[in-house]
Amino acid sequence: MVRLTDTTLRDAHQSLWATRLRIEEILPILKQLDNAGFYSLESWGGATFDVCIRYLNEDPWERLKLIKANVKNTPLQMLVRGQNLVGYKHYPDDVVTAFIEKSIENGIDIIRTFDALNDLRNLKKVIEVGRKNGAHVQGAIVYTKSPIHNMDFNIELALRMAGMGVNSIAIKDMAGLLTPYDAHILIKRLKEETGLMVQLHSHYTSGMAAMTYMKAVEAGVDVIDTAVASMALHTSQPAAETMVTVLKGTKYDTGLNIQDITPISEYFEELAENKAYTRPKQGLIDIKVLSHQVPGGMISNLLSQLDKQGATDRIDDVLEELPRVRKDLGYPPLVTPTSQFVG
Repeated sequence: MVRLTDTTLRDAHQSLWATRLRIEEILPILKQLDNAGFYSLESWGGATFDVCIRYLNEDPWERLKLIKANVKNTPLQMLVRGQNLVGYKHYPDDVVTAFIEKSIENGIDIIRTFDALNDLRNLKKVIEVGRKNGAHVQGAIVYTKSPIHNMDFNIELALRMAGMGVNSIAIKDMAGLLTPYDAHILIKRLKEETGLMVQLHSHYTSGMAAMTYMKAVEAGVDVIDTAVASMALHTSQPAAETMVTVLKGTKYDTGLNIQDITPISEYFEELAENKAYTRPKQGLIDIKVLSHQVPGGMISNLLSQLDKQGATDRIDDVLEELPRVRKDLGYPPLVTPTSQFVG
């Protein structure tokens, strides 16, 4: 059996709508999301925290409390950038401790933590405090490709995180770079060599993610990240309905009913029309991502920033320049905040 984490309330709208989903738009659909049978709901962390404050005039802590009050059956999951937490700089240990404690106190059950440079020293405090306060702490490999990032590099990261006490391992493929056959090898080795639960997070940007998920499933992945169909694809995750249908009746059956998910997708489809939300302006598949490696969560923001400068016509020039700047900086993985620096 394979489980599904739903990203609709966090990464999906971060990738497609520059994280502009408001709490009043979330509340009406929470009961249905809660009853659909997902492994977890990724609903907080990442860019949701500062967007609430900077652009939506919302209290992110109040958002978390309201979501928790309406979600009784499904664990709530958040994304934390290690010592960066949900910001763009390193915070002292006492701030990290208080933030993680308060996140758990207000409703977070699963904490996925990563460091943009895969510097595991920056995960130590999050793992320690999360475990101490009863959360499931998931260490994430920031997946990228470069002359120095290979299969053994990723396995070594996972083994070190296992030694630090994480409950599970995530592969965070933020730009959709992981190919199906590489996924099969990586998942199989992670399962065999760490003995931990493994979860795969990818983006549809390059058009490979659903195929990558299938090979990961065959290799024994435990959980895959998806979004409801109307919030999927483009720079978001593969569609939950697709994966449920493909795996139904097999030994990997998700146990989910597509009839429970379809109304949720219809809700967000209608919401997009009423709010004039639009998907990223480039085509459904951007194979150039294999070169520029810009993560899904950054594309919509990059376009928004260029639009404010009256320079949306320069997007191709920006994407062409990105690999050169990344090389000059020593091939950092492109994920917040390093993707913003390079972008």
